[in-house]
Amino acid sequence: MKPDCAAGLPLDWGCTDLHPKVLRGVLGSYPTGVAIVATRCPDGRRVGLTINSFASLSLDPPLVLWSLVNHSPNLAAFRDCSHFTISVLACGQEELAMRFASSSVPDKFAGAPVHDVPEGVPAIEGAVATLVCANDQQSAAGDHLLLFGRVLRVASVTATPLVFHAGRFTALTAA
Repeated sequence: MKPDCAAGLPLDWGCTDLHPKVLRGVLGSYPTGVAIVATRCPDGRRVGLTINSFASLSLDPPLVLWSLVNHSPNLAAFRDCSHFTISVLACGQEELAMRFASSSVPDKFAGAPVHDVPEGVPAIEGAVATLVCANDQQSAAGDHLLLFGRVLRVASVTATPLVFHAGRFTALTAA
């Protein structure tokens, strides 16, 4: 009899059903921040999308990483860009997160609170933190491209970050 992975761990410890739906459910138990990564194409077009795959990598040199699925229509824009921003969203910016996550929104930046950083790429106003990065290196990993950003400048405000957990947006609460 095959164990039901959602019901808990079987006696032999662990579920070996690694179907994407099962993995998504398990990985969804890990709360993540929500960010919008953005860049500008050589033709001036702004490109942005919602990510929760963002992580700190190194303090010296200052490096961060994020990943993008290989079949993304934005893959070439981010693979080939010289700079990008990562704007960590604040509570109350759920609508922006949904807009930038949707493939059905033709111009995600229309009406969005955005400004350009000195490197010429867009950043989200009102974000808890913004990192401006040079596109430092990349690595193929499974069905994703890992993008490593060398942090050039940062900005931050005191605010509650937006969090994604168990398939929904939430917030941190004070203990």
